[in-house]
Amino acid sequence: MVFAADRRTAMIPVAALVVLTALIFRPWEAWVEIGLRTSLITFAAALLGLYVAARRQLLASLRERAERAERERHLMAEQARGEERVRLAAEIHDVVTHRVSLMVLQAGALQVSATDDRTEEAAEALRTTGCQALAELRDLVGILRAADSDADSDAGHATMPQPVLPDLGTLIAESESVGVPVELAERGDRSPLSPVVGRTAHRIVQEALTNVRKHAPGASARVEAHYDREVVRLTVRNTAPTRPADPALAGPGPGTGLLGLRQRVELVNGTLVARPRGDGGFELRATLPTQVAAST
Repeated sequence: MVFAADRRTAMIPVAALVVLTALIFRPWEAWVEIGLRTSLITFAAALLGLYVAARRQLLASLRERAERAERERHLMAEQARGEERVRLAAEIHDVVTHRVSLMVLQAGALQVSATDDRTEEAAEALRTTGCQALAELRDLVGILRAADSDADSDAGHATMPQPVLPDLGTLIAESESVGVPVELAERGDRSPLSPVVGRTAHRIVQEALTNVRKHAPGASARVEAHYDREVVRLTVRNTAPTRPADPALAGPGPGTGLLGLRQRVELVNGTLVARPRGDGGFELRATLPTQVAAST
């Protein structure tokens, strides 16, 4: 018992030293500080994560709204263009076809009442040209009016016989008759074409050869026609002119006819490239689909 009491008495100074050391260094304050600091860092990291997530969500929402607004503007513009095309088609039909129809009727009346063969032939040529103009105008107006009904129009015309590309020999002969040598090279089998595509292809070659006569005196030309099942590829090249062009024949300048030709090609979903060649000549390339739906 005496030994146990002495042992307890000896531990009192040790306990007092521990208590005094704890009061001096206060270790609990460090743990409290560490705990608070850890909690603050964790809370701040959580807030930062929530902020970043909210910001990303907001940016994604704004981007989606902007894209939706852009799509809506595009659709509205397409709708406006479609309505304008329909309006122009109706106006063209009402004004131009009326006048051309009168010309055809007057030419027919002149042919009937003609007293000599020359007048009769001229009236017949005028009437035929007017009928061709009306046919082309109907095709172009049909394309302007065509929109979502293209598939139905295709289905309705699938069993109708389709013409092929008009004979280019007539255009070649016309150019050669005025002193422009033209070489014709055709490849592939002539596939059935929509009437408007055939006329557009014929018009491309006609315009290209006309430009050679107007802007490249003394040049020769080569016409290449590649027939495929899906597309028709036309290429017209001419060599460099050997003499200056006649200002009265060339008109205000080259390019106006090509602009109208490019617009016509785009109406049938084709492509047209016209560019000068390195040897001083000129080249025109066109690619046209064989079938184009046109409502009538």
